[in-house]
Amino acid sequence: MTETFAGTPLTALGGGLTIGVAAALMLLGNGHVAGCSGLFARAAGISRNGAPRAVAAAFVAGLPLGAALIAAAGGVQARFPGSLLLLALAGLVVGFGTRLGSGCTSGHGVVGMARLSPRSLAATAVFMATGIATVTLLRIAGWPA
Repeated sequence: MTETFAGTPLTALGGGLTIGVAAALMLLGNGHVAGCSGLFARAAGISRNGAPRAVAAAFVAGLPLGAALIAAAGGVQARFPGSLLLLALAGLVVGFGTRLGSGCTSGHGVVGMARLSPRSLAATAVFMATGIATVTLLRIAGWPA
């Protein structure tokens, strides 16, 4: 399995600005935090809280659509592990973690950090530390090669 990111500082800046603008528009326009896990739960009918369901569905649908548009424009090349089982397992673990932490990296890491929320600062620190530890342990164990 190989994952690569062939972006440039300019594409990274563009992506960061796009995420920030989208989060600001959601907060200022709808009064709701642009947390992807919460919006996904709302769009899927799992949660009754948050943005209107149509807004949540449009936001969630726009995530892969935006990525596909950027990829089609040739700005970024990204590959992900080829195992659908691994992706599904990773998604379940992330979903469990977002429910446990009452938010995800977008909600806590983008919006919460911008609002200087102590809970989001702590949650983002835990996300980062857990991600670094997980990747380090997997690399030490030789998986994924």
